[in-house]
Amino acid sequence: MTTDPFQGPSHRDGTSSQQDVPQRGLPQDTAAEQAVLGALMLSVRAIEEVDAILGDPADFYLPHHETIYRAVLDMYAASSSTPRIDPITLAAELQRRGDLARVGGPAYLHSLVNTVPTTGHAAHYAEIVRERAALRRVIEAGTRMVQLAHAGTEEAGQVVEEAMAELQAAASGTSTAEPLLSVADRWAGFLDQLDAGADPEALDTPWADLNEYVELKPGQLVTVGATTAGGKSLFGMNLAAHVALRRERPVLVASMEMGGGELMARLTAAEAGVPLDRLIRRRTTEDDWNRIAQVGDRLANAHNFVLDDSANLTLSKIRARMRWMASRDHAPALVVADYLQLLTPERTRAGNRAQEVAEISRGLKLIAMEFRTPIVALAQFNRGAVGRRPLVSDFKESSAIEQDSNIIILLHRELAEDGTDTGPKAGAVEAIVAKNRNGASGRIVDLAFQGHFARLASMAR
Repeated sequence: MTTDPFQGPSHRDGTSSQQDVPQRGLPQDTAAEQAVLGALMLSVRAIEEVDAILGDPADFYLPHHETIYRAVLDMYAASSSTPRIDPITLAAELQRRGDLARVGGPAYLHSLVNTVPTTGHAAHYAEIVRERAALRRVIEAGTRMVQLAHAGTEEAGQVVEEAMAELQAAASGTSTAEPLLSVADRWAGFLDQLDAGADPEALDTPWADLNEYVELKPGQLVTVGATTAGGKSLFGMNLAAHVALRRERPVLVASMEMGGGELMARLTAAEAGVPLDRLIRRRTTEDDWNRIAQVGDRLANAHNFVLDDSANLTLSKIRARMRWMASRDHAPALVVADYLQLLTPERTRAGNRAQEVAEISRGLKLIAMEFRTPIVALAQFNRGAVGRRPLVSDFKESSAIEQDSNIIILLHRELAEDGTDTGPKAGAVEAIVAKNRNGASGRIVDLAFQGHFARLASMAR
């Protein structure tokens, strides 16, 4: 195997982010890196295979190997026909860049070619390089987290949050730094999306009339508000079931309002058409069991539908649940939080509940954008909204909800003081599209309130 003239202690392990790593050396495989680079100078197919495996030229441990690899990729990208990349043409390119001497000169490039047993194993060598790079990122992330924890400048929840993000990025072979894309970079992709018609990432709701005005898109925060017993939990659970069971997309329901047993009873009532009170009191009839059996297979196989009723849910915990689902190939296509004001703030603000709720609202929006997932946050109105059609200003404890939300839907039932339906719309819930950042607002859709079956239904036409 070629002796690397640059092998020594003064490489990537000299960076400040790794200063606390035990002196046992970072994971790396010089022989695999040399074999990869040698194969690239022998086979165009090897370039294509390796490029598909290595997500970042920095996956090479030795800096001069990274320099050589970047030059190869640039030569390949610049070629209008079959690229001619060999030790001689690569040396000329590195000389033009002023890097030839720094990487060891022409002799080192020729020696790399001689290290390759067969170009057919280039992908295998690249896998080794990528694996060692991932292990180094794990060590770097761990070191940074140790330093943060010792510094004591951030709260424990935030340190855990950052650690999980770093480790997830390390495991996927990506960086937490996102690339900057210009309008030119985005233009062709935008035209392709426009030409494709319907957005494949957009989610519909179970209510056809509402779909005329609203669709849920990645990165959106959708807030659904109501008074107590106004139907917001039914809305959230019905929507979640629709996306998970009918559209077969992964869904996370984070419930601070109800426990798992009640959530399951409501889901079963809505899906099977069995009265909710009989499920809650466990007084089911033979006909109820027959109905339950008809939906049994669907619910028994709903591994993509996650109900989290953990106590004291925070934004960090919601992020953790989403990453947990993603690690099991069920990255959430929708998150429902029931309800916003019950989320536990990461830090308490003595005497300033409005600021706490504002931070939670903004945090949900940031999570939606980070994961490119629509988040539906159910929210409570203050008592002033009882007995009249609600306004966006009626959200309890914070006006920030209006600012952070892409879409706001206000639910309204005309209820008497004893809780019974009154007025000309008895048995109905108005879904008022009060804010719609990219669509029509001010529209009102009537939904049928079927509380005994724990569902909201489209009105019969």
